[in-house]
Amino acid sequence: MLIVDNALKARAQRGEPIRVGMIGAGFMGRGLANQIVNSVPGMDLVAIANRTVSHARRAYTEAGLAPREVDSATALDTAIAAGEPAVLGDAFELLKATHLDCVVDVTGAVEFGAHVTLAAIERGLPVVTMNAELDGTVGPLLAHRARAAGVVLTGADGDQPGVQANLLRFVQGIGLTPLVAGNIKGLQDEYRTPTTQAAFAEKWGQDPYMVTSFADGTKVSFEQAIVANAFGLTVGERGMYGRDHHGHVDELTGVYDVEELRALGGVVDYVVGAKPGPGVYVLGTHDNPKQRHYLNLYKLGEGPLYSFYTPYHLCHFEVPNTIARAVDFADAALTPPAGQRVDVVATAKHDITAGHTLDGLGGYDTYGVAESSPVTRDERLLPMGVAEGCVVNHDVAKDQVLTYGDVTLPPGRLIDQLRDEQEKLFR
Repeated sequence: MLIVDNALKARAQRGEPIRVGMIGAGFMGRGLANQIVNSVPGMDLVAIANRTVSHARRAYTEAGLAPREVDSATALDTAIAAGEPAVLGDAFELLKATHLDCVVDVTGAVEFGAHVTLAAIERGLPVVTMNAELDGTVGPLLAHRARAAGVVLTGADGDQPGVQANLLRFVQGIGLTPLVAGNIKGLQDEYRTPTTQAAFAEKWGQDPYMVTSFADGTKVSFEQAIVANAFGLTVGERGMYGRDHHGHVDELTGVYDVEELRALGGVVDYVVGAKPGPGVYVLGTHDNPKQRHYLNLYKLGEGPLYSFYTPYHLCHFEVPNTIARAVDFADAALTPPAGQRVDVVATAKHDITAGHTLDGLGGYDTYGVAESSPVTRDERLLPMGVAEGCVVNHDVAKDQVLTYGDVTLPPGRLIDQLRDEQEKLFR
C-alpha cells in the first residue's frame, strides 16, 4: 500500500492512469466503480461489461458519470481514446479492446467467470478476480495458465482472503511461522435460504442468493480454501473447526493444539462471534527464544502461539490497490502457487429426491464445506463450484456430502473440463 499510493500519484501526474475494465455490475461492482471513479487518482474505470447493460450504466451513473453504450471492441477503443467511459453487454468484446491495462471479474459466476478469465489470460491482461467461487474450484489451474502466459492472476485486497494474505505475508516477514489463518464471522447457519435472507438482502440492496452464501457457510468455505491453496495450508477437520468464540481473537492462542497444528503444517479456520469482527486473524509461532522474549515484552504473550489480527475488511475499497500491484509491480495479492490443498464440497441442505436438479450457490439445495483435497479426491466428493445444474441420481439425505456418483453433470461445461485438467496436472 505504501508503495502503491505513490505509484498511483506518479501515474496521475504523468497523465497515464491504469485503464481498468470491469466485468459484472452487481452490488460489489457498483461499489468498486464508485471507488475508482471518485477516490483513485491514477486509475480510470474505462469500461463496464454486463449482460444487462442497464446495470452497467447504473454503476457509472451512481458514481456520477454518464457512459457511452458501445457494441464492439472497436467502438470501445474509440470511446476510451476519447476519454469517455463505456458500457456494453458483451464481456468478450471488452477483452478484445486495445486500450486496457487490467480486467476485474466481479461476477461471482463460476462457469461464465471461467470463460472470462481464460479469455483475459489469452489476451495477456492481468486479472483481478473477486470470484472466490471460481478461484476455490479451479484457481490453481487458472493460476498455472496465467503464469505460463506471463500475466498476473490475483485475488483481491480488501475481502477477507486478501486481508489474510497481507497479514500472513507480514507475519512471515517478521520471522514467524503461521499456523492458523482465520476468518471472523458473525453468523453461521447452514440451513439459511434466499427466503430467510430476503429482508436483509432488500435492506442492503444485495442479491439474496449471495447473502445466503455468506449465512450458510459456503462463502467462508471458499474464502478459506483459496487462502489455504495460496499458502500451503489445510483444514483440521471437514468444515474447519468453526468454533463459537465471543471473546477477543487474542484468546484463541490458548484454544488450539499447537502440536496438531504443526503436524498438519498449518490450517485455515473461522470463528463465530469473536471480536474484533468482522476481521481476520493469524496465529504463528517463533523458533528463536531471544525473539520470543521480545514478543513477550511487546505484549504478545509468552507463546507458543502469537496473535495478529486486522479488525476490518473493506472489500471494494482496497481493490484498486490490487490492480496497481498487478499492473505496476506484477505482485499478486493472493494466488495459488501449486495444486489444490482445500476444496469446497457440496452438502445437502434438505432431503433431496432422485431426479432433482440442484440450484446454485446460496440457494435452497446445498451448502459448501471445506475439505482437504486428498480426501475430496479419494472420496470423489462433488465440488460446490460444479454442483449447480447437476441432476441427483438417487435420494440423498440432509447433511450428506454429495459425490460425483450421486449426480449426473450437465453436458459440455467448461468448468468440468478445467476441473479434470487440474486434477491431472497436479496429481
